[in-house]
Amino acid sequence: MKHSMIILAFVASAVSGLAHAAGTVSLAGGAASNVQTRQWSPASNSIAPKTRAEVRQDLVQAQRDGQVAYLNRTLYRGGM
Repeated sequence: MKHSMIILAFVASAVSGLAHAAGTVSLAGGAASNVQTRQWSPASNSIAPKTRAEVRQDLVQAQRDGQVAYLNRTLYRGGM
């Protein structure tokens, strides 16, 4: 009994591993095309971090525009 359970577990993991590694998508016409995925990584010089002064300036601007009040009324209303 244990022997058959071990074999079943091995076969299930092998099949799922092959399905994960295949990288093909079956299209409606029955043809398969390779799907290549790239993991996103930011370029080293694409985004400069904001200073504290810039973040505070953005917060003041959002308060003046009413964005903070809108978020408090809709998204962050909590248990009120």
